[in-house]
Amino acid sequence: MTRKQRRSVLIVLGLITLGAATAMVLTALQSKITFFYSPSDVVEKSVGPGERFRLGGLVEEGSVVRGEGTTIRFSVTDTARSVEVTYSGIVPDLFREGQGVVTEGRLDENGVFKADTVLARHDENYMPKEVADALKKQGVWQHGQTENDDNAAQARPAAETSVQ
Repeated sequence: MTRKQRRSVLIVLGLITLGAATAMVLTALQSKITFFYSPSDVVEKSVGPGERFRLGGLVEEGSVVRGEGTTIRFSVTDTARSVEVTYSGIVPDLFREGQGVVTEGRLDENGVFKADTVLARHDENYMPKEVADALKKQGVWQHGQTENDDNAAQARPAAETSVQ
């Protein structure tokens, strides 16, 4: 083998090794990805039973039903569609109807979302970015202004915000 042939073989072997390593990393990461969907996305994208994802929106008014022990049943809505959710566990203290929530779990064969994690917004002004974006996309943004408007108003000194 000449020097040029040896170099070509090493380059080809290096590219094959790099390709195999990239494929293994992408395969490993794909199994760990958890997508975020709004209730409308769940219906429109036909999310299959058993697929793990995050479901976000607002806890629908009048939908919370407490079962035996720590089991709770409620609906998550984006005001256009709703998805029924069941959860066995202790819900956060701030969990209540009309509040933002992100749940993580899987759909069962009946279209009921079986959550293994429930996260509620942590104060009056916070809404998870994904939930806020989904509500904005639906045209139903509760605060009537963008997040940047909220931040800008808070950052301005009082003298600048008053009318003179």
